[in-house]
Amino acid sequence: MSSTPTLLEILQSKSLSMAVQNEILKLILQGEFDVGEKLSEASLANRLGVSRGPVREAFRALEEAGLVTLSKNRGVFVREFTAEDVRELYEVRIGLDQMVGRILASRITDAQINELRSMIAEMESSLADEDFARYFPQNIAFHDRIVEMTGNQKLLAIYRRITNEMHLMRRRSILSGGGKLISNEEHQDIVDALATRDPETAARVMGEHGTHGYRRLLETREFAHLANSGEQAPVAV
Repeated sequence: MSSTPTLLEILQSKSLSMAVQNEILKLILQGEFDVGEKLSEASLANRLGVSRGPVREAFRALEEAGLVTLSKNRGVFVREFTAEDVRELYEVRIGLDQMVGRILASRITDAQINELRSMIAEMESSLADEDFARYFPQNIAFHDRIVEMTGNQKLLAIYRRITNEMHLMRRRSILSGGGKLISNEEHQDIVDALATRDPETAARVMGEHGTHGYRRLLETREFAHLANSGEQAPVAV
């Protein structure tokens, strides 16, 4: 006869599942698996030193987050993106960036502006060394920190979900395309706009960064076919 699990056992189980989910997410975003690649439940369980149960739970959570697809009788695959997926992600990201600009411009501190400028300098160093693998997480951290500075935890949670999908989509293009998606000058423009303390200026510049990013994405060989898909490019307003 099985006993009812204690609260501690439930919490430990949830903590393990979350830890496994975070590790698999990290592996995906670091490029350990290609878009469309099948993920092995047994292999990941062995790699992470856990049973298959937490891996299975992690797969379900990552499917809800839009990072993997579960196909009955076929398995679990790293998500692939359609033209519509790409356009919709950029539309939402541009809208979020504009919202962030409006919220943060009126409350950003001099110390925070200096912090962002230091992050840009680090990214510039990575670009000078053509170290795109180092640049990629720096870029993620820069944009994440801007949203974090708003102090709005709901906005941050929504933003992180959307950007996880976008980073999965964009990472291979950045690393294989010689940095064609990179514009560190636009990062400087964002900080300069925030430094004006004018919400509409910050919203416009941050939105334009997303619009330009979408256009640069379509210029890469991997996503060139999307330019002829008939999808309307998202535009900052």
